Amino acid sequence: MRNNLGFRVWYYFRIGWGNYFTFVFAAINTLTVTYYLAIEQIPTLKQVFPSFFYYVIMITALGVPFLIAIGYFHFKKSNAYKAERDISVESDPYVKRILQNTENILPLYLRMSDMLVKISNNEKLSDKELTELKELQNNLLKHIDTSKDYASILGKKTNNSDN
Repeated sequence: MRNNLGFRVWYYFRIGWGNYFTFVFAAINTLTVTYYLAIEQIPTLKQVFPSFFYYVIMITALGVPFLIAIGYFHFKKSNAYKAERDISVESDPYVKRILQNTENILPLYLRMSDMLVKISNNEKLSDKELTELKELQNNLLKHIDTSKDYASILGKKTNNSDN
C-alpha cells in the first residue's frame, strides 16, 4: 500500500471531487444561472417564482423525485446499466478473476458437499465419484496454473503474464 499511496490519494481526491463537490457545485450553479438569467427576465415566470428561495424549494421538490425516478429507470428498466457492468467486468482483471474463480470452485464445492453427506452416512464413495473429484481437481489445478498470483503462492512458475 505504501508504494501506491500517491495513486490512492489521487483516486480518493477524484472520487470526492467528481461525486460530491462537482455535484453540489453544479446544482448551485444551475439554480443560480437559471433563476437570475432566465426567470428574473420573464415576468410570467417571476410571478410563479417570486424569489430565488421559492425557486430552489420548488425545483428541489419537483426535481429530486424526478431524478430518483430517472436513476431507478437507469438501474432497473434500461439496458444501460447492464452494458456498464459488462464493460466493467470485461475491463477489470480483478473482477474477471473472481468470476473465473467462482466458476471453477462452485462445482468442486457441490461435489465435496455431496461426498461429505455420503461419508457422514458411512457410505463408500464410488469409483465414478472419485474420478469426478479428480477431474474437478485437475481443472482447478489448470486454472491455478494460468494465474501468476496462485502459481506464486504454490511456488510454481508460469509463462502467462496476462492474468
